[in-house]
Parts: sequence; C-alpha cells; structure tokens
Amino acid sequence: MTNKLVINTDRELGKINKNIYGHFSEHLGRCIYEGFWVGEDSPIPNTNGIRNDTVAALKKMNVPVLRWPGGCFADEYHWKDGVGPREDRKKMVNTNWGGVVENNHFGTHEFMMLCEMLETEPYICGNVGSGTVQEMAEWVEYMTFDGESPMANWRKENGRDEPWKLTYFGVGNENWGCGGNMRPEYYADLYRRYQTYVKNYGDNKVYKIAGGANVDDFNWTEVLMREAHWLMDGLSLHYYTVPGEFWTGKGVALDPTEKEWFVTLKKALHMDELITKHGTIMDKYDPEKRIGMIIDEWGTWFEVEPGTNPGFLYQQNTIRDALVAGLHFHIFHEHNDRVQMANIAQTINVLQAMILTEGEKMILTPTYHVFEMYKVHQDATRLDINIDGGTYELNGEHLPAVSASASKDKEGNINISLCNLNHKEESTVTIELRGLVEEVGQVSGRLLTANESDAHNTFDNPENVKPVALESFSVENNVLTVTLPAMSVAMVTVEG
Repeated sequence: MTNKLVINTDRELGKINKNIYGHFSEHLGRCIYEGFWVGEDSPIPNTNGIRNDTVAALKKMNVPVLRWPGGCFADEYHWKDGVGPREDRKKMVNTNWGGVVENNHFGTHEFMMLCEMLETEPYICGNVGSGTVQEMAEWVEYMTFDGESPMANWRKENGRDEPWKLTYFGVGNENWGCGGNMRPEYYADLYRRYQTYVKNYGDNKVYKIAGGANVDDFNWTEVLMREAHWLMDGLSLHYYTVPGEFWTGKGVALDPTEKEWFVTLKKALHMDELITKHGTIMDKYDPEKRIGMIIDEWGTWFEVEPGTNPGFLYQQNTIRDALVAGLHFHIFHEHNDRVQMANIAQTINVLQAMILTEGEKMILTPTYHVFEMYKVHQDATRLDINIDGGTYELNGEHLPAVSASASKDKEGNINISLCNLNHKEESTVTIELRGLVEEVGQVSGRLLTANESDAHNTFDNPENVKPVALESFSVENNVLTVTLPAMSVAMVTVEG
C-alpha cells in the first residue's frame, strides 16, 4: 500500500506546545506509592524517598508538566493532611480507588521535590468537590507566597524557606461526576467564586484551569465558556479510548481481536472530532484563542489485569497502546492553536502507563518509547502537510492507513512521525519535501514495531518492544520513500 505525504517545509503553522507531552499522576493504585515514592528507608535505591530508576527514565523523555494529586482523588484530598512530619500526618481512606488507607506520606513538599528532580512544571488540581474556598486559597499561599503570613511561615517550619514556582492550577476536577455530580451552571458559579481566591503572589502568575467536559458534553463547554470564560486561562477535556463499553466491559489489554484492534484505533481518532466541536464552542466566546484547551486526562482504559485490585486500574501496555499515543499526538499537533496541554493517564502502574514496577524491578512500556521518540516535537514549529493515502479496512469500515505529522526544531531539523495503523500489512510512504533551499541532507530514523498485536514488555522480557534503527528508507530528489511494517510507529529526521 502506497501513501503520498507532501510536507511544505516553508509553511510554518505555529508552535507545538511542549506541554502536550505532559503527564498525570494520581493517588491511585501503585502510581505514587511503589511507582514514585518508596520512602527513605526502602532498599530500593531512592533520593529522599523518591525512587531513582523511575526518575532517571522519565528525565530521558523530557516530561514538561506533571498533574497531581488527581483525578477523582483531588476532590477528596485535603492538602494540610499531607504536610509536616510524616509520622504526624493524618491517614485517610481512598474511597475512589480501592478503599485503601492513604498515609499522606507523599504530599505537597514531596511532589514539588519530585518535580524539581524531573525538571518539570507542577500542575496542581485543587479540591472544589469537598474542600473550602479558604482551603484552596491557603494552599496557593502556602506554595507561592514569599513573605510573612501564617501559611508562608508554616511552609518554612516544614523545611522550605523559598516559595515554589507554580504556574498551573486546576480549580476542581470532573465536577460533573466524582468531583460533586454538579450541573454546569452550578459548577460555573463555584468556579467563579473559587478562582477569585487563587491569588498571584509576587512574580508568580497562576494559569487557572477550569474543569471542563466529559467526552461529548458540549453543553458543559457552552455553559462554562458563557458564564466564566474571562476568568479562566484553560478549560479541560477528558476522553479515554475504550474499545468496549465503559460500564459493562472495556475490552482487554492483551490479545485483542481484529475488531478490538480496529475499534481501539477508531476511537482514538475520535479525539479529533471532540477537539473540533468543543473548540468551535470555545471560538464563539474566545475567537483569539487565548484560552487553552487542556486535555488533562486521556489514554486507553481496559479491564484490569486478572488477579489485580480492580480499584488500582493496572493494565498491560502493548504496541496497540503505542499507536494510540502516536495518533493522539498527531491530532494534538493539528490543533496546536487551541490545545496547549495534555496529560496522559497515568505515568506509572495505572492505565496507559509509561513505566511498570514490581518491587525493585522496572520496565518501560511501548507508550514510553513513543513519548521518548516524539520528544523532538516539543516546542517545535508545526509544518503544513498533506497526506493522500490508502485506507485500513475491516468489515466495511475504513480508517486512514497511515497517520503523520511534521515539525521543525530550533536547529532546523525536520522531524516526521508516522503511524501505520494496519495490524497485518506494511505501508510504503513517499514523502515529498517542498520548499527546501538545499537538497535533503542526512536522514535517519527510528522504528517501534512488533510481530504480535499484543506484543508488550514483561519483567522477564523487558525489551521485547523497543525502538530500533529505521533502515527501510531511501532518498532521491528531495523525496523520501519509507516502508513501514505493520502496526508500527516511526520517527524520521532530516537534518537541517
């Protein structure tokens, strides 16, 4: 199957915000505890309680922003229980995720320390569902005020003299559901009230994110924009790729049928329609696109792995997940004028994770490798592309056979990412580079693929799915010809 891709290298379409490659880590299952936090007395190598191997792996990905503490957990989290001497911190029941006891050993100071170790921006989600205005206001003061005040003084007593830099703050989470089962009109009024007290202290300027819609709830977006658009900097959107029915059977992570493979990719591509329709509503109130669409929960959601706690949302991660990630990034790039952040759910041991851990062992997932390969798109300039390709067909339904995106980095390198959706057939892509001043220079590439549709990494075989050098390409007269194996993700770099 041959596909023609034209890249107009001299037609630049704005910056791809690096925050599109953001992450989400909730107090859920083994994401925080065992994933990031093992405690200072753990035999697992750590720095001040944070395990070293996961930090080292994530730094290679250039994690730009990390959302915490939830999720549904955020709207039952009371931040004051998570500061001060750990032995004195209150315990709580995590009612959303497994009914386990949360000891609050990982709180504000630990999270901010983690962000400093990762060299990433913190994105904190505040509690509107069960918290007070005062509680939210004092959290921002505690973190960002550099002066004499009860909260700033308490922070200093707890070991942090200097305030932290905090840009991104979410005023509630999923307030249409686990965050309070609110009507949009009610949440809009609460947002207006709560955000008033999310203050800017000194030079710290907070980017306020309102809790947006679930999937195709366009009325929620309409009401929030109508009632509060001038008081927000971002509006969130949540959409998970679920091949089955969310409440009755989400589908399995391993050994998908042909139909499950196809439906998963079809549902991943639905993100484009959602962004377009929600974006059209936002355009009515914000034609200059000042407000960012913040897709702070996305990714695959399957049934949990057999034998694991159903409240921990632990699932394996395959080459299918890698393609879902690649497709989402291409969609986010296409909407770079509106989409300013995205946060995959979640970083470690939960849903579409980057990393899985088992005691002292750690493995990288196929999704991790896509994030690492695609990091060259972060803050790069999107290039105009046009693709004329074949289709991937199953039972009379059609999807594009190949998805693509291209950007130019600060050094002038052109990076082209490609996904072959077909689980059985390879695809040939001819890439015409128009607008170049000189002939194509050095070309290199990396490829992520597999022989089986449920190929994944295990603790016994941790490198079953990993990037290799892309060798199946040729260059002639500024035209690249690339052969993509079935179910593959590739990154091709043309040096500037």
